[in-house]
Amino acid sequence: MSHSHPSLSRRERQILDVLYRLGQATAQQVLAALPDSPSYSAVRTHLRILEEKGHIRHSEDGPRYLFHPAVEPETARRSALTHLLNTFFDGSPARAAAALLDDGAAKLSTEELDRLQALINKARQEGPTQ
Repeated sequence: MSHSHPSLSRRERQILDVLYRLGQATAQQVLAALPDSPSYSAVRTHLRILEEKGHIRHSEDGPRYLFHPAVEPETARRSALTHLLNTFFDGSPARAAAALLDDGAAKLSTEELDRLQALINKARQEGPTQ
């Protein structure tokens, strides 16, 4: 899940993505999760900059700093999804779902298909939103 932050470098976006995926992490855990790993001090610098820009915050766990995204993952997910829908699918969730299903229907498990069906049924019961 990549987030649209034009003010971030590629590496800062990668670090933010790691934190969204893990929920929280130490600088060492972030370093371990990054591709073509930079130095530990570079990661510390990026974390400090991300915190200054307001994208992440930290809490102290004994001697360690734990870093977290400043925005809840659910909020970030919705915001990224809205951006994606508006940019590529004219704001239509149905078009996005169709694109995902066209590409990946064969990869869906029975449980995933059942869950999608349940969501569709729930949306039907709640009626159209206009």
